[in-house]
Amino acid sequence: MGDLLGLSSTMLYVAFVLYIIATAFFGATIKDKGKGNKKSLSGKIGITLTLIGFLAQIVYFITRWIASGHAPVSNMFEFMTFFGMAMVLAFIVLYFIYRLSIIGLFALPVAIIVIAYASMFPREISPLVPSLQSHWLYIHVTTVALGEGLLAISFVTGLAYLIKKIDQTVRSKRTTWLEIVLYSLILFVGFSVISVTFSIMNYEATFEYPVDNKTLTSTYTLPPIAGPTDGELLTSDAMTPLFEAPAWMHGADAGKKLNTIIWSFITGSIIYLLLRLILRKRLGAALQPLLKRSKLDLLDEITYRSVAIGFPVFTLGGLIFAAIWAQIAWDRFWGWDPKEVWALVTWFFYAAFLHLRLSRGWHGEKSAWLAVGGFAIIMFNLIAVNLILAGLHSYA
Repeated sequence: MGDLLGLSSTMLYVAFVLYIIATAFFGATIKDKGKGNKKSLSGKIGITLTLIGFLAQIVYFITRWIASGHAPVSNMFEFMTFFGMAMVLAFIVLYFIYRLSIIGLFALPVAIIVIAYASMFPREISPLVPSLQSHWLYIHVTTVALGEGLLAISFVTGLAYLIKKIDQTVRSKRTTWLEIVLYSLILFVGFSVISVTFSIMNYEATFEYPVDNKTLTSTYTLPPIAGPTDGELLTSDAMTPLFEAPAWMHGADAGKKLNTIIWSFITGSIIYLLLRLILRKRLGAALQPLLKRSKLDLLDEITYRSVAIGFPVFTLGGLIFAAIWAQIAWDRFWGWDPKEVWALVTWFFYAAFLHLRLSRGWHGEKSAWLAVGGFAIIMFNLIAVNLILAGLHSYA
């Protein structure tokens, strides 16, 4: 088992590195002036490395499945890595349809951020709680991840559309909102950076705190800006919390989760400000030249196709298969659990996306903004609902 887990971790790391290198080769296609051979070579190397990385991630998935005895989609680390893999698969399929290298330059970094974010969560294999011991769990979760992977590509191409289309020479509401989206992506980078930094330092601060008439312990791996409610610090040389997590944040490790979010904002903001100082312009303005040769109509078409394919897949996994699993696990199809509610919100949003596009003619920039907004809802569901709101799905 230990050897399989070691191989699994190695394959995930190999995939991560190959995706980074592939991104560089996709970026190299931008500097080509239409000379054909060089561009074709850069693109071919980029997609080849992506395919090899995807195969390595499949090996990670299979070996972890064998080692654990169940499909590795039962906690935040496993789901987010599978989500990143689904995003790469969606990119590969769309690449071979459209042969557009610029998608790789934007899609792979988002997948890399997702996988890096996943790697910050505990990787230990734990026995499944009774409600998770069902084949419908695997069917439900993997289908949801595949659907969200396709919908994530609509975000990538929608974001690329906005970066190219919006005039960056003047400050406006559009440039401000676009910058907020890019800043939000930097926050994920900040989370990974600060987590790795203190992990190397082997930082730990242990608290004892009451929850539902029980006394629990929680070990922080980041300095505790926010401590657990009514918690007592047990580590003598650790930083004293500046404040406690609010009482409405229920569940085990609520304070630790809030502390992680605070550190993500602090580190991400510092990284964003450093980038602004180095580039001396908004991130949107810095990225715009990369899209100089991209066609807006093609980006818009890929955005629509990604939603048109991803929406029914998400419907199957997020609503139909989820209801079947809920009936088996909890003897009801629907229970207004926070995760269920936000899955329904996501479904309604993308249903509105297709309705507005097909019946109201919301193409181009309006469609791109909707794609970006939809991905924001997906990430809120994956992060805030899993890490902050207590519910039946709080397995993180």
